[in-house]
Amino acid sequence: MPSRRLERLNEQFKRELAEIIGSELKDPRVSQITVTAVLTSADLAHARVLVTTLAPESQRTSILAGLFNARPFIRTSLSQRVRIRRVPELDFEWDTTLERARRIEQLLAEVRPHSRPPDSE
Repeated sequence: MPSRRLERLNEQFKRELAEIIGSELKDPRVSQITVTAVLTSADLAHARVLVTTLAPESQRTSILAGLFNARPFIRTSLSQRVRIRRVPELDFEWDTTLERARRIEQLLAEVRPHSRPPDSE
């Protein structure tokens, strides 16, 4: 379980990264990105940035490539906004929470017996 300080830092990173990516990046590949979570290691050396988009599946590789290329700029911008000694290395990943939830719902729908309406007695 992350410490309270780490939770606060993750939330601050999330807000700042969303602002940087949404308004300061000029790369056309990186558009319509939502930062859903930031998971920072306990030693603050690395941070996994979970992102999602409404763009088609075929554009995801291009979007991640744009984020990868922009990492130095994003990290520098983040260091100017957040007052900590060392800003963590950023790794961008797709947040698959919604896809997993849809898959679980689909599996449950297949397994559930067809429910019949309750008796009206």
